[in-house]
Amino acid sequence: MIWIPFAGALSEATGVVLEKKVLRKKYINFKNYSVASFLAIVIAMLPLIYFFWRISPEAGELKNILIFAFVIASSVIANILIFYSLKKEQITEIEPIRLFQPLFVILIALVLYPSERIAHVIVPALIASSALVFSHLKRHHFQFNKHLMAAFFGSLFFAIELAASKSILLFYSEITFYFLRCLSVLIIVYLIFRPSFKGMNNKSKVLIFITGAIWVFYRLILYYGYLKYGVILTTLLFILAPVFIYLFAGVFLKEKLSWKNILATIVIIICVAYAIFFSV
Repeated sequence: MIWIPFAGALSEATGVVLEKKVLRKKYINFKNYSVASFLAIVIAMLPLIYFFWRISPEAGELKNILIFAFVIASSVIANILIFYSLKKEQITEIEPIRLFQPLFVILIALVLYPSERIAHVIVPALIASSALVFSHLKRHHFQFNKHLMAAFFGSLFFAIELAASKSILLFYSEITFYFLRCLSVLIIVYLIFRPSFKGMNNKSKVLIFITGAIWVFYRLILYYGYLKYGVILTTLLFILAPVFIYLFAGVFLKEKLSWKNILATIVIIICVAYAIFFSV
């Protein structure tokens, strides 16, 4: 079942592109989208919750409740910052900053979880994530404006959230955990922004719902990977998401790839193949 995270990487790439497509519309601001996207995710998960609801008694322990609250708080901050950035900046400008996220996840997991410190996984993961960042860094990308700074800190908080989630995932089914996480975030962002959806047409609503369903698929695969393969190996496999973007851009959009992107793609594929070979 090692192929499953590959599907997750593909869904991540699709979800990011669709989010930008919606946020490009002038009548949708990041505040409205923050609430609408989580509402779509919650609605998409309602049929699943009936069949896959599970919470272990350990989830009610004070320590685990506090960790869950920390996950929710980190998620609220991360999503608001990323949506704010994505509304104002092009994906090509944000992506180099967001690519720090897998490196952050790997470093945090190394500190928090001794079981993740496996040489044949750590080394290729660090090499692949570093190659990914290197391939996107250009001189002007170091000149951060407030929107790129938001993307950077949003990626950091996403990494913190994801790494912290691993410690309590065992106490929930993946669907239950993500549902409760998103429902909590929905309530908080609604109370913060109090949005109005009057100017949002049906086409945008449908697209937001489809995007929400894609993120459900993505997160369930991600959580499954964390439990089955560990945080670092799963993160390494999900690093393939930008590779899919490169390939799609080259094949379908006829966009020219830089030598850095091509080199990084080769390095990442080698690192993923190496880690899989020694993990199965």
